[in-house]
Amino acid sequence: MAVRTLSRRESLVLFGGAALWAQAPVEWVCPMDPDVRSAQPGRCRKCGMQLKAGIPDPEEYPVDMTVRPAIAKPGDPITLHFWVKSPHGHGVKLQLIHEKLFHLFLVSKDLSVFRHEHPELQPDGSLLHRTILPKGGMYRVLCDFYPEGGTPQLIPKTMFLSGAGLVARVEPDLSPQSAETMKVSLRLDPETPLAGKKTMLFFNLDPGDGLEQYLGAWGHMLAVSSDLIDMIHTHPAWEEGGPNVQFNLIFPRPGIYRVWVQFQRRGVVNTAAFNIPVSAL
Repeated sequence: MAVRTLSRRESLVLFGGAALWAQAPVEWVCPMDPDVRSAQPGRCRKCGMQLKAGIPDPEEYPVDMTVRPAIAKPGDPITLHFWVKSPHGHGVKLQLIHEKLFHLFLVSKDLSVFRHEHPELQPDGSLLHRTILPKGGMYRVLCDFYPEGGTPQLIPKTMFLSGAGLVARVEPDLSPQSAETMKVSLRLDPETPLAGKKTMLFFNLDPGDGLEQYLGAWGHMLAVSSDLIDMIHTHPAWEEGGPNVQFNLIFPRPGIYRVWVQFQRRGVVNTAAFNIPVSAL
């Protein structure tokens, strides 16, 4: 007797005593926020990405990175070169994700330097980015991209600049922060976040007029643990433009996390940072 394994989109239905194969309803899912699902095609209410009819099983797409010059010091122009590799050995085509093919986050070991930048696609399929960094020591490099036929990727890398790097001495800081053209205030629910549990982060933007989407979303957040092991890139929980913006986050471990948020107001990108203490269960 042959045994057939049901696919994700099939179900076995009994009708009049006979077993019939039925096509299950198609479920449309956001590749960036898989908890957003719909019975109809459309765009994600959180990040604005096009919903997909199902998502492939997650596989990692490794990234090779070179830094030139190999020994660079703070203030030197440096060139970062990236090659995205397929787990199946074939070529990789990148899809737009928040209006860009590749998002690059650079964070210094002492958490004082934060960059959100975008390498340019080259004719050979690699990506190139030129930048200048102000401090020596170790940097964490987070590569954020969406390969065609795969799932969105967050691939961490590490690079070093010559010179002594400072050790992170991060103290809790939830006080209102002044950004480029606004003040950003934060309220947490629960007030003491617990590792492994959902935390709601409510940001109040003052002034709240003139807010615009930045890279296809009403805000961007990068949360980094003080030891630079955990790095999380996420977007607002709801498709609303403020002046109150909610993010939902699950911190994976206890400790202090630096959280950078970015909002655009009248063409200016505002960046604010908070240090959030997270307790163990």
